[in-house]
Amino acid sequence: MSGVLTDKPAARSSAGGLIAYGALGLPLAMAALPVYVQAPAYYAGEFGVSLAAIGWVLFAARLVDTVQDPWLGRWVDALAQRGRLTGVLAASAVVLILAFAGLWLPPLRGPVLAAWLAAMLILACTAHSVLQISHLAWGARIGSPEQVTRAAAWREGLGLLGVVVASILPAKLATQHDAPFALHGYVAGFAVLLLLGLALLLRAAPSWRGVRSAVTPAWRAAWARPAIRRLLLPYFLNALSVAIPATLAMFYINDRIEAPASAGLFLGGYFAAGAVGLPAWTWLAQRIGAARAWRVGMVLAVLSFASAGLLGAGDTTAYAVVCLFAGLALGADLALPPVLLAERIPAGEQPAGYYGVWNLIGKLALALSGLALSGLSLLGYQPGVPASGGLALPLLYAVLPCAIKLMALWVLSRGIIAVQENAA
Repeated sequence: MSGVLTDKPAARSSAGGLIAYGALGLPLAMAALPVYVQAPAYYAGEFGVSLAAIGWVLFAARLVDTVQDPWLGRWVDALAQRGRLTGVLAASAVVLILAFAGLWLPPLRGPVLAAWLAAMLILACTAHSVLQISHLAWGARIGSPEQVTRAAAWREGLGLLGVVVASILPAKLATQHDAPFALHGYVAGFAVLLLLGLALLLRAAPSWRGVRSAVTPAWRAAWARPAIRRLLLPYFLNALSVAIPATLAMFYINDRIEAPASAGLFLGGYFAAGAVGLPAWTWLAQRIGAARAWRVGMVLAVLSFASAGLLGAGDTTAYAVVCLFAGLALGADLALPPVLLAERIPAGEQPAGYYGVWNLIGKLALALSGLALSGLSLLGYQPGVPASGGLALPLLYAVLPCAIKLMALWVLSRGIIAVQENAA
């Protein structure tokens, strides 16, 4: 990784350099969407895997992924400090490509398919974690606070572009008469984008500053520092409020709105709105602070998403409007929390270990959200049967996440007040 690690003071980062940094966010987001949103509906609908089995597979795979992240963060810190991170990033990219292909193009059928899904999820999540933790840590040490915020906006903006692509293309390709061939092309395109994004990060992005002289903290340091600890609970609650509807989105669109043909447009509009709103959240954060800007985003999310619980079959226009406004709020959820963490990491310490704990919190929320599928099954919901389960689907998809989001808003607000009182 020579040429990208330095202890020199940071110069102002050019737009081109920030784009090169953010480019890896696009394929990483493309890989995350199938793992967390599309895989449950894909394996249930295309291959007949039971919803209860998928729920437990998702929970187990995400739990493994959650537990390993703090250690992966420390490992990334150690590799970066010794200048040995490049080879591990390249190997992780190859593993992610193979696991991504395995998810979309499983070579097995029958009872063993659930085990195959679990194996591919664990491989994909592990490789994705190494790349994502490295990417987040790099952005935390890219320059001044303003540059960190701009880098986060490029990372999340290009990531949302990747999510839009992943929202629309697979659904379209899977319905074509030559679907297997088309999906092979999709996997190949993902591989090219991932390798290109990694090359741009290593060769053209602004340097990861201070990596050789910084101290590698114990992973428990994130829990020991009050300023960081106050951030973890609202981040977890907010992540859970986003993860539950993400896990249930395809089922809600198919069996509540009853518009499966429009699923790609709904998801694409949601993530596109998030990308469009990112400059506004960056601007707001620079004027009122990232924490207060994030609170505004939470309020917008609740106001826009609560009405989804009242929608029913054929309400496609109303649901599209919900997706657009909830997507605008998503930009705040994606861009601002990592900036808040970056502001709280001591300047003389390595950041990847902190982001390992950060990923642990977020993925714990994802793991718990997988149990929503099992909950739906217990409440009588059956995929493909719109009337099954009564109000279980809208309650779990919309009402519960809004209640959790309000809890996150309250906890974050209390944390801000505590910081202000301590400062006074």
